[in-house]
Amino acid sequence: MKNNQNIFSGLLNEFARLLNKLGLAWWVEVATGSPRCTYYFGPFSSVEEANAAQAGYVEDLENEGAQGIVVDIKRCKPDQLTIEEPVSPSGSLVGQW
Repeated sequence: MKNNQNIFSGLLNEFARLLNKLGLAWWVEVATGSPRCTYYFGPFSSVEEANAAQAGYVEDLENEGAQGIVVDIKRCKPDQLTIEEPVSPSGSLVGQW
């Protein structure tokens, strides 16, 4: 039975990779206010799968001290998995908002 689960899990992973190549995979986007970052977790083959996984990602970030966490589940194809917003030496954000 365990071998069948491993095979099924492997097939789901391959399917998610294919969907990602086509830009159809689901991703968990987590934006944090402090530190100012956006994280992408995925790819997932369904919105339900992404939704089920999001709590673990949020918990990990909370344990690391992140604050102002906002989660969005969407279809996308991120170029980077972690995006840090640049901060100037004075502590203000660099760039336009």
